Amino acid sequence: MIAPPARNRPAPGGGLAVLLVMTVVAALAAPHAQALRGLVAGGLAGIPSTTPETPALRPPAPGAARAVAFALAQRGKPYRWGAEGPAAFDCSGLTWAAWQAAGVAIPRTAAGQLAGLPRVRSRLQPGDLVVYASGGPSRRHVALVVDQGRMVEALGQGVPIRQVRLRRGWLGAVRPGGHR
Repeated sequence: MIAPPARNRPAPGGGLAVLLVMTVVAALAAPHAQALRGLVAGGLAGIPSTTPETPALRPPAPGAARAVAFALAQRGKPYRWGAEGPAAFDCSGLTWAAWQAAGVAIPRTAAGQLAGLPRVRSRLQPGDLVVYASGGPSRRHVALVVDQGRMVEALGQGVPIRQVRLRRGWLGAVRPGGHR
């Protein structure tokens, strides 16, 4: 008769070691519980970015959502210096018209938008305006943040309105109709 195989038994205290390791992991993860919940629920998109150039975004306020939708609907239209739509836009004409469509009055020029609107002192959100230095006549270029790391802009002559990655090196960001 063949003897039955011997049962493998865990080493004494093995369960306690696992419990100890899990407790340490839980304690280390507790400060990041919200991000971890997002990771489990939605994949890597749940982990917020912390770099200043591509910060995580919150859902837009209702006015911002309308401004973003308006700006995105203008993609493919031509750039024309001084234009405010509806057939063509310059950079600040696009951001001005987008926020007008959302029912929020903002200054017409990129320099006026940077100087006259509340500065963003937290993470960028959809609808925020990012202002860059420019070689153009106004020396400023403005674009509208549409989602994480993306913006819509009317860049210049010969370049239709487009959605692109948020570029580094902006001079400032402002939040029309919002708080810092």
